[in-house]
Amino acid sequence: MSAAQVNRATASAAQERLAGLATPPGALGRLGEAGVWLAGVQGACPPRPVDDVRIVVFAGDHGVVDHGVTAFPSSVTPLMVRAFVAGSAGACVLARQHGAQLRVVDVSVDDDLPDLPPAVSAGKVMRGSGAIHLADAMTTQQCEQALVLGARLADEAIDDGADLLIGGDMGIGNTTPAAALIGASLGVPAAEITGRGTGVDDAGLSRKEQVIATALQRAGARAHDPMQRLSALGGADLAAHTGFLVRAAERGVPVLLDGVISVACALVAEDLQPGSVAWFAAGHRSPEPAQSLALDKLGLVPLLDLGMRLGEGSGAVAAIPLLRSASALLTDVALLSDVLGS
Repeated sequence: MSAAQVNRATASAAQERLAGLATPPGALGRLGEAGVWLAGVQGACPPRPVDDVRIVVFAGDHGVVDHGVTAFPSSVTPLMVRAFVAGSAGACVLARQHGAQLRVVDVSVDDDLPDLPPAVSAGKVMRGSGAIHLADAMTTQQCEQALVLGARLADEAIDDGADLLIGGDMGIGNTTPAAALIGASLGVPAAEITGRGTGVDDAGLSRKEQVIATALQRAGARAHDPMQRLSALGGADLAAHTGFLVRAAERGVPVLLDGVISVACALVAEDLQPGSVAWFAAGHRSPEPAQSLALDKLGLVPLLDLGMRLGEGSGAVAAIPLLRSASALLTDVALLSDVLGS
């Protein structure tokens, strides 16, 4: 399959409709632009309401946690997966607030989670991904398995009626492989992409930068190939997230991206399936420097900039009302020609 083609004629019609609204030129700002994007990806002008939003949170552990790159231990990951199942995690609260459905999937948590419903771990690829500065995150076979899992999860949501998808993340230490993926994708050194993640101090930030630099050097020229890049520097949870994004673009269903994790996966998705980015919008801007660099490369301007760094898909979920507002404005605001009676 290849990425579906956005309906350019519809997007053009939406742009003309925006220009013809009874508002000053440019007065709707990013909301107007979002409405035009939504019309294009839906193939409908004015755009349809965004009613059925599905969030899939990809959970996994990362070997780099044992090397001082994060403020929390790996034991927090399974605890948070349980919180998602219980509906008490931050993204769950926001999902309920905005009428979205959320599902958490254990892709590579370093715990068997025997107390949770079997469906949570039914597609599990591995227990924890490798420490990327010392070894590959996973084998190529495990990477392919994770990509297939992500694609299947997208298919299930779309087949069940989803008209907007969001990929979330849960995994202590996951901003380290995400930054490494962005660095390898863009050819940017570790010093420019390393952020504080969950809030490491200066010493932790220095360790994290060194881990990323070593990982990029270890991956070497393999990073030019997106599959090898994912296998060497990512993790099974990030690979599944990438497969989710690729399949959404192939099926022609829009995606609202979250923070540094989902944007790192979006970069790889675009390399695996050129044209995918046309189906992506950016929900929010994270404080992580790597995310801003990746958004610039993808040509995406985020809807929100609130300093959020929770992950989980929470920033994208918080932006759902803005996308719904964009749809409503482009649909229901009067045309200037009608107001003037001409």
